[in-house]
Amino acid sequence: MAETLTTTPPDADLSPGELLPAGRRFRLVLLLGFLTALGPLTIDMYLPSLPTITTDLHASAAAVQLTLTGTLLGLALGQLVVGPLSDAMGRRLPLLAGIGVHVVASVLCVFAPNLAMLGTLRVLQGLGAAAASVVAMAVVRDLFSGLAAARLLSRLMLVVGVAPILAPTIGGLVLRLAQWRGVFVVLAVAGLLIMVSTALALPETLPVQRRRGGGVAGTARDYVRLFTDRVYVGLIVVTGLAMVALIAYVSGSSFVFQEGYGMSQQQFALVFAGGAVGLIGATQLNVRLLRQWTPQQILTGALTAGVAAGGVLLVLAATHVGGLAGVLIPLWAVLAMVGLAMPNAPAIALSRHGEAAGTAAALLGAVQFGLGALAAPLVGLIGVGAVAMAVVVFGGMVAAGLALWLVVRPWRLPAETAEPAVAIAH
Repeated sequence: MAETLTTTPPDADLSPGELLPAGRRFRLVLLLGFLTALGPLTIDMYLPSLPTITTDLHASAAAVQLTLTGTLLGLALGQLVVGPLSDAMGRRLPLLAGIGVHVVASVLCVFAPNLAMLGTLRVLQGLGAAAASVVAMAVVRDLFSGLAAARLLSRLMLVVGVAPILAPTIGGLVLRLAQWRGVFVVLAVAGLLIMVSTALALPETLPVQRRRGGGVAGTARDYVRLFTDRVYVGLIVVTGLAMVALIAYVSGSSFVFQEGYGMSQQQFALVFAGGAVGLIGATQLNVRLLRQWTPQQILTGALTAGVAAGGVLLVLAATHVGGLAGVLIPLWAVLAMVGLAMPNAPAIALSRHGEAAGTAAALLGAVQFGLGALAAPLVGLIGVGAVAMAVVVFGGMVAAGLALWLVVRPWRLPAETAEPAVAIAH
């Protein structure tokens, strides 16, 4: 039976996670990193194989991109279910069940006979990976708040950045040794390892006395209350629209660079890694920037610069000025600005609703991946070239900026928006 430790912080500015011993806190953050990586690995590992799947399953590029949309929809819908469950039952049980679904779906993908079946199984993969995403965010809010949460989310964004570097590279290596179905064997093994690590090492961070009952009606009340918070809604929309720009790049880049610029699968993996390096660098720079500026100031600056870089990308892609470099440089700049925005918007949003962290994280993740799911087919409908990708990237950044200024109004927000919780279960 899990033991519950109640901690009274000696300093009101310290959250429970900051009071943990350094070694235990490091292990917790490392495990949260593994959980955070499952979604990006599931999304990105098979990107180098998209053209091969198109040929092998006799489908169009737009139809194959819908399998990516299916994964994102699964991630969105799964979080809406798992989030409230984790608020009512604790974090561990829904998490382990979800990862189990991911493993089973990955195994079945290996044997998918056609694109329709593959797309359906990719939705199930997303549903399973959703548990890892939402519970990781909820655990962060259980133990950290305010600037501490923003710093930790920046560290976790390092994982989100590293995973896209490793995932297409691993996918490219798998394709050298096996067919595209081998990618799903690797995903199944990765999911199983993460599941075992979680079962052995993740403490329960939501004590029984803080769990929320009320069933479906209680969940509905929580969602209604969240939707009445204009700032929270604005922030999750900002996060989702930033994800639109990111997913437009993720879904369109393999076709743009492999077919449009004639890159091999390994060359594409290196280019994709370059974008992830910008994302990683920005998330880690964010930790230093937080020493001097508030999360809302950094978020505002990042989106402003991201809109400018997206505009340059669109102009250069449409005019073919600068060739490959004219696309890559502003594209990487946009990704870096997304890397600055993504930790800060969720940190501010979740700090407003610590009493229902799972549900708040679920809605945030659902909007994030739900809006992101629209980007993949939208890029495919516009075309498979650099201009189509640039249009959606730029549009996502502009819409995110408008949501920030018109809905969130960051200049009105205080530096801290919630008191830290005081209970840790282990």
